[in-house]
Amino acid sequence: MTQERVLIVEDEENERTGLAELVSSWGYRTDTAADGLEALEKVATFSPAIVVTDVKMPRMGGIELAERLADLSTSVAVVMVTAQKTTETAFHAGRLGVQDYIEKPIDFRRLRSILTNIAEILHARTENESLRRSLRDKGALGRLVGSSPKMLEIFHLIEMVAPSTASVLITGASGTGKELVARTIHDMSPRRNKPFVPINCAAIPETLIESEIFGHEKGAFTGALERRVGCFELAEGGTLLLDEIGEMPVGTQAKLLRVLEDHKLRRLGSKVETSVDVRVLAATNKVPDDAVASGELREDLYYRLNVFNIDMPPLREHKDDIRDLVKSLLAEMSQKHDRKVADVSEAVLNLFQSYSWPGNVRELRNTLERAVIVCEGGLVETKHLPPGFGQHVRPAVHDPDAVHLGVGTTVEEAEKQLILKTLQATTNNKTKAAEILGISLKTLHNKLKEYGRAPDALTVPEE
Repeated sequence: MTQERVLIVEDEENERTGLAELVSSWGYRTDTAADGLEALEKVATFSPAIVVTDVKMPRMGGIELAERLADLSTSVAVVMVTAQKTTETAFHAGRLGVQDYIEKPIDFRRLRSILTNIAEILHARTENESLRRSLRDKGALGRLVGSSPKMLEIFHLIEMVAPSTASVLITGASGTGKELVARTIHDMSPRRNKPFVPINCAAIPETLIESEIFGHEKGAFTGALERRVGCFELAEGGTLLLDEIGEMPVGTQAKLLRVLEDHKLRRLGSKVETSVDVRVLAATNKVPDDAVASGELREDLYYRLNVFNIDMPPLREHKDDIRDLVKSLLAEMSQKHDRKVADVSEAVLNLFQSYSWPGNVRELRNTLERAVIVCEGGLVETKHLPPGFGQHVRPAVHDPDAVHLGVGTTVEEAEKQLILKTLQATTNNKTKAAEILGISLKTLHNKLKEYGRAPDALTVPEE
């Protein structure tokens, strides 16, 4: 990282010189000023990114200096040094957007930490501006691609939340790119140089998930032959993505909530708590409110994770992005498989535009990867697509016994439609309907009670 310029403003010469030498030894470029007026001159010539200023100084103090910098609309970060932090000083500093405080005598370790954090935030802003230019020029934000209104809204949300430490709940159907959103948030945050650790809660057996997340000590359980750190400690200083959070056992959710609240965890089998500094992102393909109502997701954990929500739309709702996605994915797959496939034919593109993409962007990626592998030229034709791609088996409109299920229909709703349609076809003969459905008559009665239909409300006697 290129170190930032720091201006030290202090009326006591020895303190000013000593502090400048110390900050320089940390790798920053420094200059000094004896008061606020001189500092304003240095801001114009030295162009500091950070100003470390005393509050009480002759001619112009730190509060007035911060006011003048705010009036100039500079992007300089201000750190106040004060002999005594008062409520009045805190009010003025907060109103002026002062970045941080430090009291005299200066705790140099804390000052260094403050400067490091500010420098990382400024560096993230610079990279984010580069990403925004990429967005404007190419319709992309990091690894995410798209220029449709829906995707531009997603990009805007990511830009807002990435520099913060807030938890983010990323929702959307499978294959919509939830992990890519999480990676982009991480890459645009001050934590980008630290680990990004994704964990799929649905892919880990319930008996092992606590060990995977929190770690364990040697002998904590049968088979624990050595100490193992969990995902939280692996992500120290960085970002942890808990994918499919709704699949995490409720008991583990309670322990996770405590870690999020206290920033401390205890490995399985340990009596010692370990402090952790990790930003937690979570993702789910379930409707959060439904998951909370069904007891799959703890309500308190949901509110703790859902500080900020990003909902990824299914591909069928932003088909305008298919052309950009195709180009980006073809470039990626061509490099991966050492091919030179540059584009798709108009026939393929039209087919893609008319397809509903139930598997979303993941299905598009897999389709194009196969096409790149089998394509011998530079253009993907329809013959390179999977056999039967885009051919839907649709019931005839005139068929009164057909059950029409749209993409996104839940299993429960599909079951309900099938049962009621079968009853209609058998003129409410439940015995016959149960035989056709392959379920017991008792099960059918129970289902009808769930749907609010009394078992004895028949128009045709049972056989």
